[in-house]
Amino acid sequence: MPFWTYLLHCADRSFYVGHTDDLESRIGQHEAGSIAGYTQSRLPVKLVWSQSFGTRIEALEAERQTKG
Repeated sequence: MPFWTYLLHCADRSFYVGHTDDLESRIGQHEAGSIAGYTQSRLPVKLVWSQSFGTRIEALEAERQTKG
């Protein structure tokens, strides 16, 4: 099962980085505003980058590196 790190561009021109094991579903949740938190008040969001990884640990490390 692949894990994903992804980058969203928000309506306020900020970016959000996350990781998931179901990219399509997670992006849909962000777009619908059903995930409480950062992106919910910054809709609409657009997926601008994603990369798959073999393990959750690799995806989480990529998220951390992207966030800096």
